[in-house]
This record gives sequence, C-alpha cells and structure tokens, in this order.
Amino acid sequence: MLWRGRRQSDNIEDDRSDSGGGGIGGGGGQFQLPIGGRTGGGGSILLVILVVLAGWYFGFDPSAILGGGDGGLLPGGGGQISDNSGGQGSGTAPANDEMKQFVATVLAETEDTWTGIFKSQGLTYEDPKLVLFSGQVRSACGFASAAAGPFYCPGDHKVYLDMTFFQQLDQQFGASGEFARAYVVAHEVGHHVQNLTGIMSKFNQMRQGMSEADANQLSVRIELQADCFAGVWAHYTAQKGILEQGDIESALNAAKQIGDDTLQKKMQGYVVPESFNHGTSQQRQTWLARGYKSGKLSDCNTLSGPI
Repeated sequence: MLWRGRRQSDNIEDDRSDSGGGGIGGGGGQFQLPIGGRTGGGGSILLVILVVLAGWYFGFDPSAILGGGDGGLLPGGGGQISDNSGGQGSGTAPANDEMKQFVATVLAETEDTWTGIFKSQGLTYEDPKLVLFSGQVRSACGFASAAAGPFYCPGDHKVYLDMTFFQQLDQQFGASGEFARAYVVAHEVGHHVQNLTGIMSKFNQMRQGMSEADANQLSVRIELQADCFAGVWAHYTAQKGILEQGDIESALNAAKQIGDDTLQKKMQGYVVPESFNHGTSQQRQTWLARGYKSGKLSDCNTLSGPI
C-alpha cells in the first residue's frame, strides 16, 4: 500500500503512555472481545480464543456492542501480546513512530471514502476517533485488555487499537502485510458506519430475547457486513492507485485466518458451528471480496437472505 506522504488523520488519540500493562485482565462489561470479555489472569491462548469464539464481538457488553470483536475484527485473544513497537508496550510511545503514521493514514483514507459515500446519499459522515492504547484501556463500553484485540465502541464512537496486535496478526494468525493491517482498521470503521446508520441499534434490539444460537447467527451477519464495508473502502482506495500487487490478497488471507472455523480447528481440533459469531473463513473472504468488487453498499446486505 502506497501510504507514505498521504494525509494523516487528526482523529488519533494516543493513550499509550497512559495505558496499563499487558495481560488479559478481564473487563467489565462491554465491548471487549467475545462474549464474556473476562479471562481472569491466566494467559492461555486457547482459553482466550475459546472465549473469543464464544462471543467474539461482544467483548464488553453483549447488549451494548455489536457482536464481534465488539467492534473487533478478530478475536484478538492470545494471552499477553508481545511487544514489537520499540517501547510502546511499556508506555513510552514515540511521538511519531511509523506504525502510528500508517494507522493515521489508513484512518484518513476511510474518512475520505465514507464522507464521499454518505454525501452521495444526502447524509453527513461523522469521523470516528481511533484510540491507540497499550495493555489495557477503558472506553464508554467498559474495560478491555490488549488480549481482546481491536474493537469499536458505539457508546463513544471510537475505535480502540493496541498496535502490538499487528505482530500477533502476523506471527500467530499468519496474516502478514500492510493491507492486512489496513483491513483491521477498515473493519472496525465498518462497525462505526453500522452505528451511524442505525444498523447496530437494530441489531441489539433484534437480539433481545433470542437464544444464544440465534444471537450468534445474527452476530455473524453483522460481522460479515463490516467485512463487506471494509471491502467497499478497499474498492475506492484501489481507484486512487495506492494499492500494490498482493494487497487485496493480503487482506483476504487475513479474513481467512480469523474465520470462526479456522480458529476453532486450529485451537481445539474441531469446530462447533452453532458457536460461530463472526463467520467462517469462506464467508469472511466472500463478503470482503464482494464489497471490494462492487463498491456498493447495497451489495452488503447481510441481514436478510443467505450468507
């Protein structure tokens, strides 16, 4: 991705120096990752992944968030996330480190794209804030640790990201490449779009009174739509001529590696379809590719029909 030299968003809040240490310490109730959000103090990757799979995007509060990464792109759980950011994990964040510049540039690109799309429909896009944290953070949705992975909180319209997650994405999930990282940000912004358009509130209303299995199925649809929205963003980004060969393949591979079935089989040796709440690898790739190919929001209707 040819991102250097392009506009960087001012909507970055760098709280890394204020964040607590790493670890999984559970979190009060809302967006964290999966369904419960609390993993005690252990650190077992298997435990975290299982929790993530149990309710991935419901990390903090199943009713306050949307389901999945809770605004999260992937499970994000992996015990303690190792530091690869030259001090970021210890709370001493460089003022202008390159990864921060990359994230700020990707966020700016999403701002430009969604502002244009909303304007074309007679709407006004509200830019989300993106909070960089290290170890743990509090949001309007509750407390979350880095183990929860990136997430979006509809309560404060903010995306939360511990950038050491990018190392985990590469080394633990086998999803390398800058555009795989861009996809993480774009997916979370996709949840913001759902929030602004009322899709998320409708989702939360529909989930009330549902069985866990039915709620999981609905969560899958919400997560796949966020993937599709990320694809729509990639479509317009490609038109700017800033994507390089292999970028889309990198994002599609990331979508594959964080599919519910792939993660469950990797971590426990078998899959439990009724527990899926983000979508299979094939589904995530299909909807990301669909958004990318058409660039149309109308092609991202995952809430009705087959997925």
